[in-house]
Amino acid sequence: MDFGNLRAFLAVADSGSFSAAAQQLYLTQPAVSKRLAALEDELAVRLFDRIGRRARLTHAGEVLLPKAREMLLQAQDMKHLASNLHTEVSGPLLLGTSHHIGLHRLPPVLKQFRSRFPQVDLDIRFMDSEAACAAVDKGDLEMAIVTLPNEPSPKLQTRLLWRDRLCFVVAAEHELATYKTVSLRTLIRHPAVLPGPTTYTRGILDRALAENNLEITLGMSTNYMETLKMLVDINLGWSLLPETMLEQSSLIRLPVKLRLSRALGVVTHTGRTLSNPARALLSCLAE
Repeated sequence: MDFGNLRAFLAVADSGSFSAAAQQLYLTQPAVSKRLAALEDELAVRLFDRIGRRARLTHAGEVLLPKAREMLLQAQDMKHLASNLHTEVSGPLLLGTSHHIGLHRLPPVLKQFRSRFPQVDLDIRFMDSEAACAAVDKGDLEMAIVTLPNEPSPKLQTRLLWRDRLCFVVAAEHELATYKTVSLRTLIRHPAVLPGPTTYTRGILDRALAENNLEITLGMSTNYMETLKMLVDINLGWSLLPETMLEQSSLIRLPVKLRLSRALGVVTHTGRTLSNPARALLSCLAE
């Protein structure tokens, strides 16, 4: 079976579009259609229904999709196993990370890694931690350095790298800025600007408040920490931000007794053989 045809199948299934799949694979749209047609002929089933500009999986396509992912993952593992027979650290490394970690944690590590292993083709994808974990789970990323999930998928292996203390903060002109103590009940009476409800970081706060039978009064929401910091700075509400973002900041840390932190680390697939570049990066991170 042609693995190029399988990649085209997965790209169309994930994007729901032949044109989007073509851009992802750096192919023309007719080339993608030709690969899908060849795969459908080989399997003697129709994999997609073409409805307008969208491509929707047929029942057969939905059934075969997990097996196609597994086959490509096994093919990648075979390449990595062969590569690992050699000690040279070279070739591609597809890595996912969050914007916050990419800005505040990774630069010195990646600088050292690039200096030691210049033959590695490092491809960094910036995305939400939740999306990066899902991409590792599906086999689209070899590894991710993100906020670790509280309850990871059984297919994922997590390794803790850093503990990220989280601080309640407001602008200097906020009403709470002058309080000597701030209770949770007082805090939630004021609008908050926070990550979205499906994020790992928001989940940490929501669970802590639920234990006290409290709910947030939400003003605005965005998953980008730097944007949240800006929203707090212009006094649109309080927020919960990593301590690493508060150096040389005018934001005021609120004296809330609740102590929260999040785990940052590496996520890999339990069934995947890591490439030499991935193992070399893990070594740099451990240092």
